[in-house]
Amino acid sequence: MNVIGSRPDGWWRDRDRAIRRLVGQVDRWAEGGRERVTVMLEREPRAGLRAERVEIAWASAGGADAADREILARLPDWLAEDEVIVVTSDRDLRTKAIAAGAEVAPSRRFRAELDSL
Repeated sequence: MNVIGSRPDGWWRDRDRAIRRLVGQVDRWAEGGRERVTVMLEREPRAGLRAERVEIAWASAGGADAADREILARLPDWLAEDEVIVVTSDRDLRTKAIAAGAEVAPSRRFRAELDSL
């Protein structure tokens, strides 16, 4: 939601549509890349959400910052496999991800990159 919320384009009126749009953009962005890309959602999507090149995952427990907690829980396994870049604008997630050994990229910059595709 950090990436979606980085631009106030009315996404809050239809969160499911905004999530589908983001997944589609990230899937196109990942085309031709060799990196493993995961889009972490706050909750399981209501409708079937598919992507060809990216993994769609969601928090196992609900509540505030559910996706952030899920990312932090998965970071050790991800870091054991390869380098990790977490895209976020959340200061607490940024601090904890860096402390765990991940790199962090700002949501707004990544959103601009997606929008330029």
